[in-house]
Amino acid sequence: MNSRFDVAGKVVIVTGAFSGLGLHFARTLAEQGCVVAMCGRRISLGHGLAAAIRGEGQIAEAFELDVTDADSVEQCLDAVRQRFSTFDVLINNAGIAHHGPSLEVDGESWSKTLDVNLSGVWRVTQAFSTRLAQMERSGNVINIASILGLRVAQQVLAYTVCKAGVVQMTRALALELARYRIRVNAIAPGYFETDLNKEFFETQAGQQLIKRIPFRRLGRLEELDGPLLLLASDASSFMNGSVVSVDGGHLVSSL
Repeated sequence: MNSRFDVAGKVVIVTGAFSGLGLHFARTLAEQGCVVAMCGRRISLGHGLAAAIRGEGQIAEAFELDVTDADSVEQCLDAVRQRFSTFDVLINNAGIAHHGPSLEVDGESWSKTLDVNLSGVWRVTQAFSTRLAQMERSGNVINIASILGLRVAQQVLAYTVCKAGVVQMTRALALELARYRIRVNAIAPGYFETDLNKEFFETQAGQQLIKRIPFRRLGRLEELDGPLLLLASDASSFMNGSVVSVDGGHLVSSL
């Protein structure tokens, strides 16, 4: 039974892998014996991070990827395939957020957020799945959604819309890609402290938000490891179209 949770040897592509959740996912998977293709725009940074992982005796390489550019997506997937012959798991993690009142969101910010957070997930998933279908290999897509795709918050309109779209895309693709033995699931994190949001959570508004989480604290990045490794492993072989929330009970808190 335990061997079904083993992910060692799986080739995993992680987008947005050079910081935040993506970097944590890459490190966690490498520690568990995966071959990790770390993908992102800041390739110089990525090479350094991948080298550090290799210095720990693990396997990781960096690949340049802009999820808003279809040519970049195709070139990245081809480069990963050329380097590792194939791939098994895709983690769609790349994302951005725009904060501000809905009536003040400009067209450029709206379009950019949707292009990265929603269309980017589609571009990479399509390229990944098309190649697996051509190779007649099974595969596994893990989308990083958000509890804001299931409930709403103020002043993050575009982000919320995108994550709701990712949730529904996960379900629609799970239905369509099953015939190719490609399954699609999602993780919906709640609030986790990262370098990008640490200062906010020290403010009064941030502290008030934390009080609305039933556990009265932020999540720790390692608390995403269980769902991540479950979905990446064969232990979840009959899970398809699932959205796993990891939020300290925030979704079930009272309105």
